[in-house]
Amino acid sequence: MIERLIDFSIRNRALVILSVLLVGALGLRAAQQLPIDVVPDVTNVQVQILTTAPALGPLEVEKFITFPVETVMSGLPHLEEVRSLSKFGLSSVTIVFEEGTDIYFARQLVAERLAEARQAVPEGYGNPTMGPISTGLGEIYQFTVQGDPMCPPGEPDGEDCYTPMELRTVLDWYIAYQLRSVPGVVEVNTFGGELKTYEVRLDPARLTAFDIALGDVFEAIERNNANAGGAYIQQSGEQLLIRGEGLIANLDDIRHIVIANRHEGTPITINEVAEVVNAPMVRQGAATYQGQGETVIGIAMMLMGANAREVSREVGAKLEEIRSTLPKGVTVEAFYDRTDLVDRTIRTVATNLIEGGVLVVIVLLLLLGNVRGGILVASVIPLSMLGAFIAMRAAGLSGNLMSLGAIDFGLIVDGSVVIVENVVRVLNDRRPDGHAVRSTVREAAVEVGRPVVFAVAIIILVYVPILSLRGVEGKMFQPMALTVVFALAVSLVLALTWVPALCTFVFKKGVVEHETWLLRRIRAWYAPRLERSLALPKRTLALAVGVFALSLGVVPFLGAEFVPTLEEGAIAMHAIRLPSVSLEESVKATTRLERALLERFPDEIETIVSKTGRPEVATDPMGVELSDVIIMLHPASEWSAASTKEGLIEAIQQTLHDEVPGQRFSFSQPIEMRMNELISGVRSDVAVSIYGEDLEALKKAGDDLVKIIGAVPGAADVKAEQSAGLPVLRVQ
Repeated sequence: MIERLIDFSIRNRALVILSVLLVGALGLRAAQQLPIDVVPDVTNVQVQILTTAPALGPLEVEKFITFPVETVMSGLPHLEEVRSLSKFGLSSVTIVFEEGTDIYFARQLVAERLAEARQAVPEGYGNPTMGPISTGLGEIYQFTVQGDPMCPPGEPDGEDCYTPMELRTVLDWYIAYQLRSVPGVVEVNTFGGELKTYEVRLDPARLTAFDIALGDVFEAIERNNANAGGAYIQQSGEQLLIRGEGLIANLDDIRHIVIANRHEGTPITINEVAEVVNAPMVRQGAATYQGQGETVIGIAMMLMGANAREVSREVGAKLEEIRSTLPKGVTVEAFYDRTDLVDRTIRTVATNLIEGGVLVVIVLLLLLGNVRGGILVASVIPLSMLGAFIAMRAAGLSGNLMSLGAIDFGLIVDGSVVIVENVVRVLNDRRPDGHAVRSTVREAAVEVGRPVVFAVAIIILVYVPILSLRGVEGKMFQPMALTVVFALAVSLVLALTWVPALCTFVFKKGVVEHETWLLRRIRAWYAPRLERSLALPKRTLALAVGVFALSLGVVPFLGAEFVPTLEEGAIAMHAIRLPSVSLEESVKATTRLERALLERFPDEIETIVSKTGRPEVATDPMGVELSDVIIMLHPASEWSAASTKEGLIEAIQQTLHDEVPGQRFSFSQPIEMRMNELISGVRSDVAVSIYGEDLEALKKAGDDLVKIIGAVPGAADVKAEQSAGLPVLRVQ
């Protein structure tokens, strides 16, 4: 078969060359359409069920919402794990499915059970809903909405300035509405600000005076907020549709709602027993920016499987369009754009690939001693990559540091080097003329065709065990293995078709083989050592075994890591306070923190944004005692306070310890932190779960474990999750 393939390629060389060029063109198109991201998305197949219950404490949330939802969802097909989190006013249940389960099939299974889950939750306690179809890499674009001037805290109205409520309304009803139209954006989550609501503040004394019960007020407002249709009437040959409009449109509509009538028939309205105002919904989260106080943050979340680079670019372009239409004084500033990180990743991969390709070409020219042969072999590198792009696109793989950075050009050109080398040798020995060149090239290629196939096949087999990995390991390393296998397979096909066909053109006038200067020097150094090794085989073997044994002794001291840490150009800091802290105090603390860091590290820190607590769509369920602080950094070449990121983190810790006492801090990176949390439910690289029914005993065991693990060399930011300490006023 190998002989027939080579023979066909030489006899139909024009067809082969055109076919390869066509595949190259398709490869260019596939490269443009290939999803590009930083690292493989290792998030497991999971569906979140979120339930907001503002009136319930953690124990009630667990009893009346979380447990019923977990019970209903148990037993789903392909179910792997169900984990949950119950906090004040929020239930978060994460349902993890087996690897390979289609996410839309998984969501359909959950949706079918949601109706039963809603029935299991007591009426009025909350409405379980599914979270967005996104992953740990889904938060691709984050921006702030600022107003100039901003109203001082506690300002009753915003006639001359922008209140957090007004900025939140602009984001929810104008900016986010348009961003959701961008292909690949599944949700625009809002963080911070104040969610606008209509609030009726009842006066108990007036209710008593008019003998009106609280339930009467609820019923009156509900009854007077509806539209109704009434078919139509005919008049003078025309048809008039009848509509009864009663939906509440403003505060005055609420004020004029009739609750009851006095004995003489005079109506009693809402404004006689209550004050009606615009007021914020009770919130469990806030955001601060650059030490300037509160802000409103928009988070564009990418649809699972979409192209992060393209989606983030489209979001940025859409925001540019929106900026010119915003109210005067309202500005939008992006502080996290995945495009920047993806572009840096692409530049790194492209630089490595180009440098590797150039190095391979130089080595080929130095060793082959034939410029035409070296260029011919080098042409296999880009063609193999383009063919691999087509296969990656068909397999649904993304281009990233793992998949593209693992390609070894030396392996790719191995088969082509052997064939070209043998063709040059045979042509030099036989010196054929005219048509005899083609037959000579054919014989030379066939002679080494079988060894080339077996050599490349053996290399491919080395990667086959990686394809059997499952879970996080499989998602991380399978794309790398598949990409290498695709590139090697394409290079093998090119070595047996493209290379022999082009050899008949490149060497049609023959070739004179000569040994290069480098090869002569290598041979002069190698030959005597080879003779000595053959003369003393036992000593040579003993030396090799000794070196191998010595290397095995060094292995335990090398350490091991799942994957190298990707430098994201940002720090994600987790600030932890006492559970009893209020949201307002947390906002003050993050503002002080931001100012202290900006004053101390102006050359290192570009932007600081803090997110405290959780948003309404609580994909990240935190309490008000917790803050995520995103620190965007200047290039390391501009730093003055530290030369490395580790040194900068140590300096930040010391500054915060001196300037903002009473808090604990842990450090990570934005993508790394989110992926850890979505995979395992915690924000750390290593987590230990302790099970039991006695919360006090669990807390003591957790504190003891922190002391033990904290003493392990290399352990950093060791802490126990807060499970108690939130003060509750109970009225029985």
